[in-house]
Amino acid sequence: MLWQEQVKRWEDFTGLPVGLKADLNQLKTTPDVLKEAFYKPLEFGTAGMRGILGAGTNRMNSYTVRHVTEALARLVNQIVSEDNKKSVVIAYDSRHYSPEFAEEAARVLANHQIKVYLFDELRPTPELSFAVRELGCVAGIMITASHNPAHYNGYKLYGSDGGQMAPDDISIIVNELQKITDPFNIQVADVNSDYIEMIGEKMDELYLKEIQTVTMNQELVAEYGKALRIVYTPLHGVGLMMMQKAFNNAGFESVLYEPSQSIPNGDFPTVPSPNPEEPSAFELAFALGEAEDAELLIATDPDADRMGAAIRDNNGKYQVLTGNQIAALLVAYILRVKTEQAVLPENGVVLKSIVSSELPTAICQKYNVEMLNVLTGFKFIAEKIEEFEQTNTQEFLFGFEESFGFLVKPFVRDKDAIQAALLLAEVTAYYKSQNKTLYDGLNELFEEFGYFEEKTISITLPGIEGSDKIASLMKTFRTEGLHELAGTEVLISEDYQSQLRLFSDGRSEQIEMLPADVLKYYFSDDSWVAIRPSGTEPKIKFYIGVKDRSVEKANEKIKKYENAIYQLIK
Repeated sequence: MLWQEQVKRWEDFTGLPVGLKADLNQLKTTPDVLKEAFYKPLEFGTAGMRGILGAGTNRMNSYTVRHVTEALARLVNQIVSEDNKKSVVIAYDSRHYSPEFAEEAARVLANHQIKVYLFDELRPTPELSFAVRELGCVAGIMITASHNPAHYNGYKLYGSDGGQMAPDDISIIVNELQKITDPFNIQVADVNSDYIEMIGEKMDELYLKEIQTVTMNQELVAEYGKALRIVYTPLHGVGLMMMQKAFNNAGFESVLYEPSQSIPNGDFPTVPSPNPEEPSAFELAFALGEAEDAELLIATDPDADRMGAAIRDNNGKYQVLTGNQIAALLVAYILRVKTEQAVLPENGVVLKSIVSSELPTAICQKYNVEMLNVLTGFKFIAEKIEEFEQTNTQEFLFGFEESFGFLVKPFVRDKDAIQAALLLAEVTAYYKSQNKTLYDGLNELFEEFGYFEEKTISITLPGIEGSDKIASLMKTFRTEGLHELAGTEVLISEDYQSQLRLFSDGRSEQIEMLPADVLKYYFSDDSWVAIRPSGTEPKIKFYIGVKDRSVEKANEKIKKYENAIYQLIK
């Protein structure tokens, strides 16, 4: 159907809510924006779909939510035959229309006589992942757009293992979506349907009981954690309740909660972007930390699956850590403590994405622990954990992505900021017990393993032209190849779409992973660059990783590659 025909269908639909009708009329005053809102359906990426709120097939609204949930219901009916085993759990964050979208999804599923467990209030994504497993559900839905701006919302799907839904099942949903020709005609049950059950406090208690197992050295926390001054901000998201209880239960009694950002608010009024990867998100935490002489600042994104942190440097100024630096500190601590306690398993494995730092790899090598790389998307870490449990061949120790996603214990199968915050606080207490700071600990890792630095260049190209530009860039890299960058020779080229690894001497080998739209290049100076379009946002990302003998030399390399990349994409 042409996009103009989709617009006409929306115009002719008499049941359109007042808000969406007003938005549609506004879109009609700007033809280019109208076309962008209707020229395609909202697409599924690595973790579901995200989009701008408003009228249109390429927007997040109650009808796109009904559309995808109808497809999910058909998937559930395909993969489960017994009615008493058909169940889905739904949670939502503090974004605009999150509660309404969660309710719409519940009503669609209930119409198919699928049992729905609907959280009674805002909850974090990791608790949704936990609840899927705890309740034995076929799937889970999280209504969130993670760290995107306020005018976005999204829909993340989870499989029965609690991980983000596997590609095969997503393919079935995409196929079913194409069969549903009229999203306005999807039937829904009453919100008071017997198939919809509200859940909340009991699930919180079960999740928090598991969270207590994250602490590795309770005596250390009892002695040094009680007075450790920590500032936490949920950035107007859902993290406060769980984080507060987790810190209290563990024994961190001097945590300060940034007051204005502790109030859930889908407008995110105090931050330019509710993204803990951005230093600007920490401005109020910086002020409170300075006033209270805090040693650790922690921020989580709106659905509390990603965690960022800031620590004092040698000049007393707060520095925001990268996701890779946080991961290195956590990996080093986990392996050190497990070694000291004589519980480090011989078959232990740490998991990371292919665009994450190699510093944790070097740390793993010291302890003779395997580092296993997976594709970007935490679902691939979850799949490996499930595989380990099924085969009983390896034991999961830690998983991370450079984009501030961490998992310590596998009772959750997605990023878990509550787990990560608790362990990072314990690591801070560990260095405090040695009269050191977390900044000292990070520099000790650099001195031992080398100065690893990484940078991600994220380029947003919105709209139809942006999508075409991203596709064109990837095609050019594939057809023309990349033999050098910034005057440095490429030794290895990896194309994860063709699953082929090429060496500069002419050799080649297969990449043993699922196909993915990612390119990665390894250079003769121990550096690497990866290129990856985002699966859920109109962005193309360039990842740079370098290693050198000093931080100054490493930063020089980063700048060299960064400049060369901008020249490439002019």
